[in-house]
Amino acid sequence: MRFVIVGYGRVGSRTATILDEEGHDVAVVDNDIDRLKRVSDGEFETVHGDGSDEDVLADAGIETADAIGAFTPDLNVNFAACMVGTHHGCRTVLRIDADYREDIYEKYAAEVDEIIYPERLGAAGAKTALLGGDFNVVADLAANLQLTVLEITEGSPAVGKRMSELELPESARIYAHGRAREPLTIPLPGTELAVGDEVAVITETDRADAVRSALLPASA
Repeated sequence: MRFVIVGYGRVGSRTATILDEEGHDVAVVDNDIDRLKRVSDGEFETVHGDGSDEDVLADAGIETADAIGAFTPDLNVNFAACMVGTHHGCRTVLRIDADYREDIYEKYAAEVDEIIYPERLGAAGAKTALLGGDFNVVADLAANLQLTVLEITEGSPAVGKRMSELELPESARIYAHGRAREPLTIPLPGTELAVGDEVAVITETDRADAVRSALLPASA
């Protein structure tokens, strides 16, 4: 797969490196030439410029990319980059800081495929470590596994079904479930899904689309 990463800071650089190590085609865009100089020769493609500029993203190969990750600290740049990605049929992942108001989150969430909160992910790892758990097992998952949290919305084929009745790929597992605005907990086989619920799923990457088809409306 081909990915365009906007922003070569801590989040973008680590993401680009992992994707490159897994054999994907990666192009990194950043307006700071000193950051791009940290990329080893031949490691992956780099483009110097503004990540919100469509011409710059075109230089990075956005026309043929499968997805774009906009990971700069500037929400406006990230959103503009994702909109360019949407125009070219890319999957879009936007970084947002956890301290933004909920209405701002909802505004941007409606326009992109996924939103990530680096601070929240870091806090989750710190809490797990403090409680004696090993958060590294998530970071060290095999390249063929994917973790995702999906919201059950109106029109989902999963509404009204018990966990045991869901028609998921054999390799997929739901490991957590929560009612709307409630914490995720370990689900029981008899738990019935309702609109607004969230489910956390682990699946083989090549079966992710099948999981989404089983849990999301056909138009999602």
